[in-house]
Amino acid sequence: MKGINHLVLCADSLERIRHLYAELGFTLCPAGQHPFGTGNTVIQLHGTYLELLSVTRPQDIVEHAAGSFSFSAFNRDYLKRHEGFSMLVLDTPDAEGDIREWQAAGLRTYAPFKFSRQAKLSDGSDVTVGFSLAFTSNETAPWLGLFACQHFRPDYYAQPRYQFHANGAHHLQDVWISGPGALELAPYLKIVAGTLAVPRSKTRIDLPTTFGTIILAEPETFEDAFGVAPPHPEDGPHLCGFTIACDNLDRVPHSMTREIGKRRVVTETEAHGTAIAFAPF
Repeated sequence: MKGINHLVLCADSLERIRHLYAELGFTLCPAGQHPFGTGNTVIQLHGTYLELLSVTRPQDIVEHAAGSFSFSAFNRDYLKRHEGFSMLVLDTPDAEGDIREWQAAGLRTYAPFKFSRQAKLSDGSDVTVGFSLAFTSNETAPWLGLFACQHFRPDYYAQPRYQFHANGAHHLQDVWISGPGALELAPYLKIVAGTLAVPRSKTRIDLPTTFGTIILAEPETFEDAFGVAPPHPEDGPHLCGFTIACDNLDRVPHSMTREIGKRRVVTETEAHGTAIAFAPF
């Protein structure tokens, strides 16, 4: 069974989305630059992280090619449609092994992609972080980005200084996929994540992972949880929102959130196309 490694949250401006998450009480790592045209900022949680992303050097975007999937081209094209939660990333100790297993199961796969970039540790020293990525896709959900990530410096993403957040955020509780046909993705995601599909109702299926739960939901079930309809129904089944487990909801900025049941929620209109919920644990 895999775990949720991180979420890719796309915005037209890296500066603006950094500002929003800082205002929500998250501790941000220094901004980084990919060698293929996208820039990011990481928010470290326990076991997972959030990746705030934008196209920062469009001239460096790498295009898709036969048999290969381009992370930067996908996110550029996603942003041409709207901002939002563009990609769900699972962890893996062996990206190339995943590709072979997915191929054997009949899934659409691509050539492995490896890269590295410079980053800074919390003490200000430089470090090279490296990755091997295994991409897959499903034609019924063309705007649901999905891949597995093998980290060569996982310690960079578990620095205590960056895991303390003023809003009490501790870990990722779940991610939500909704829109037309979302529940039909269960067999595909079972294979990709190596997990089970657990029906919770006629309108919701949970896929538990080692870090966080993937939830497939009909639009009305998503709206019950977040107080708004799925943000991009034109995308088909898509990544709509996520829940952060916090040690104290009183630390979540109430002026920027509203109460939905026992959760505090920032709607997609206020959060760059993604609904964000904070829940106690």
